[in-house]
Amino acid sequence: MHKLMLIAVLALASCELPPPPGATDRARSMADDAKSRLEASEGGQLLLRSIDAHGGLDAWYGAPTSSYTWDYSNVGSNIRFKTRLVADNYSRRIYHDLLVLGTPENPMPASGRFAWDGEDAWISPDSLQGINPRFWATTGYYFESIPFILADPGLHYTVLPDDTLNGMPHDMVRVSYENGVGDSPGDTYTLFLNKETAMVDGIRYTVTFGGGPPAAGEPLRETLFYYKNYTTVDGLTVATRFRGFNVVDGVLSGFKNEAWAGDISFSNPFDERRLAMPEDGRVQPMPNAQP
Repeated sequence: MHKLMLIAVLALASCELPPPPGATDRARSMADDAKSRLEASEGGQLLLRSIDAHGGLDAWYGAPTSSYTWDYSNVGSNIRFKTRLVADNYSRRIYHDLLVLGTPENPMPASGRFAWDGEDAWISPDSLQGINPRFWATTGYYFESIPFILADPGLHYTVLPDDTLNGMPHDMVRVSYENGVGDSPGDTYTLFLNKETAMVDGIRYTVTFGGGPPAAGEPLRETLFYYKNYTTVDGLTVATRFRGFNVVDGVLSGFKNEAWAGDISFSNPFDERRLAMPEDGRVQPMPNAQP
C-alpha cells in the first residue's frame, strides 16, 4: 500500500490524465474483434450476453489496468495468502506485493514480491516458499476477470445442457483452449450463467498446470467455484467473494477453497519498474521444464 501522501496524490493525478493517443481506438478495435469471435458460435453468443451484463466489451478493453487485493485460502493445500496486484490488461503483465502468508487457520503478515513480466515469473526474496509465482502471478487475476477474459483469442465455446445451481436452472457454456495457448491449455472453464440476468453465478474449472488433462479411465476432478457479492467499479461488474468445492466425476465432494477481492480499480497506473526482478529474487520455471 502507498504510505506517503505525495505518492497517493501523484497516483490520483495520473489516473485523471486523458488516455494516450490511440488508446481509445485500440480498445474499440479489440472490442470489435472479440465481438466478432463470440458471435460466430452459439456458446460465444451466450458468453457475449453475459459480458454485456457485466459491463460489456467496450468497458473491459477500455480499462487499462486491473488492481485489487486478492485473498486466497485452500484447506487442501493448507495455504492462505493475500496480495495486492496490479495488472496491465493489454499485455497481461502483473506484479504483486505480498501482504499475508500462512495457513487457513493461521494467516500471518508477510512481505515479498512476485510478478509475471511477460516472459518469466519471479519471486523475491529467493527464500520465500509456499507460493509458485509461475502459477499464482496470473491465476487470481484470471478468476477475477471472468467473464471478460474469456473473450480472448484462441478459445472455444461449447453449449452444454442446462444445469442447476442453487436450485435454479442455468445456461451452461464450456470454454476450452487451443493447443499452445498459455501454460495450461488443457484447462476448461464451465460457466453457470443466470438465465434471467446472464450474470456468472459460478464456474466449474479444471487445473492442468504442469501436467495435462486426465488420462483415460482417471476420474475428472473439477472445482465448483461460486461467484458472489458483485460490485461495479469503473463500469465493470465483478465478484468480490468466491467459494469452491471439489467435484469428482460430477459429484460434489467437499469444501476446497475460497477467495476475497477488495479495493478494486480498473484505472490505476501501471508501474513498469515493478516488473524488474530484485537481486535477491529467483525465476520460477514450469514444473516440467528441462534445465
